[in-house]
Amino acid sequence: MLRIHNTLSGQLEEFRPMVEGEAKFYYCGPTVWDFGHIGNFRSTIAADILRRYLKFKGLRVTSVMNLTDVDDRIIAKAAGAGKTIDEYTARYIKAFWEDFDALGCERPDVAPRATRHIAEMADLIERLEQKSHAYRSDDSIYYRITSFPDYGKLSKINFAGNIAGGSQRVDTDKYEKEDARDFALWKAPTKEDEPNWETSIGRGRPGWHIECSAMSMKYLGETFDLHLGGIDLVFPHHENEIAQSEGATGKRFARYWFHFEHLKVEGETMSKSKGNYYTYRDLIEKGFTAPAIRYFLLSVPPRKQLNFTFDALRGAEKTVASLRDFRARVEEAKTEVGRNEKLSSATQRALQDFEAGMDDDLNTSVALAAVHDLTREVNTALAKGALRSDDQGEVLEAIKSFDSVLNVFGESRRQMLDDEIQKLIDERQEARHRRDFKRADEIRDELAERDIILEDTKDGVRWKRK
Repeated sequence: MLRIHNTLSGQLEEFRPMVEGEAKFYYCGPTVWDFGHIGNFRSTIAADILRRYLKFKGLRVTSVMNLTDVDDRIIAKAAGAGKTIDEYTARYIKAFWEDFDALGCERPDVAPRATRHIAEMADLIERLEQKSHAYRSDDSIYYRITSFPDYGKLSKINFAGNIAGGSQRVDTDKYEKEDARDFALWKAPTKEDEPNWETSIGRGRPGWHIECSAMSMKYLGETFDLHLGGIDLVFPHHENEIAQSEGATGKRFARYWFHFEHLKVEGETMSKSKGNYYTYRDLIEKGFTAPAIRYFLLSVPPRKQLNFTFDALRGAEKTVASLRDFRARVEEAKTEVGRNEKLSSATQRALQDFEAGMDDDLNTSVALAAVHDLTREVNTALAKGALRSDDQGEVLEAIKSFDSVLNVFGESRRQMLDDEIQKLIDERQEARHRRDFKRADEIRDELAERDIILEDTKDGVRWKRK
């Protein structure tokens, strides 16, 4: 059974979804103010690996990943560019999905945008006001921390010493509050041209934290299985989400909290000022490939810190190339009928070790070790001519299972060859229609050299391998 470290309990726990056979999770997605950097995509790929592994375990998965398309930074950037919020973020939303797809991530079931859920946020804030968890000050609305005794249960921070007016401020919103710890749910406009919405609670715009509470509960219910995000979001963002959501509903919000560790660059925090800040697109421009970037970003378990170096990424390029070459060699190997019992056992052991690693808090390092152990065993068998037909099928099925989670082996070369063959057959048919029988015969001979036999039938051309 899958075991994950639950930030809420601080312990490794068996993952038991609320509804047997189903799993629902929310992942705090990107703030679309710029192109995604490799730290962003480390978390995105970790969420993708979890989604894929839950499906691997036979669960029916519903995943929600939000896009934060309004916050102070976006507002400032849009104003500086002389654009509306939608105009400014459109470029980065498009780029994010392009990069997301290129990195081999499966699209979430729902990807809500904050600006499209303002009404839901206003409704949630109204509920908090009615239960005295929220109060108004100068037309803005704040969450009253003292109204929620469990505040701090996720981050394990003791807030007892943070008294109103104290020097340790939890939130830096520039609005008047009862208590320095309180955070903004709804911000009244401070300038005439500042983006805002007219709602049931007045004119203004949402605070960042309320966005995720409203969107997650809209699509997953007031209590759901898993909440994911980077470790930097534990406090204050996720702590505030719990306070808002549980304050409004009186129910447990998310049952498991799974957080991804930071990515460092050459041992240092990534920042533009240090010159070590890399977007996915920066790495592509430097000549690296998406599969290698994906492999590198998933090569260390998501709850362990990952150190980015260009040498490590170059190593990932070689590893991915070798994995893809391995798959092709297994597919194209000429085998005798039968089974090599030793190799069959190695294949089953690799599948078991892979699953055991993934079950242990998504330990991708152990899972990858199982994959590489199998490639060594099979390569030895190939060199000795000891791969049999049954082994070939079992190994290819194992690769398919591994790749349903990792997605690093790439498209089967056999499938690629099938597509190429079909194009040649289509070209031959066109040549015959043009009465260019010389070209048609050339294509037939070329296919025959590749062990492809064509059969002209009344229903069209069929082909098969020798």
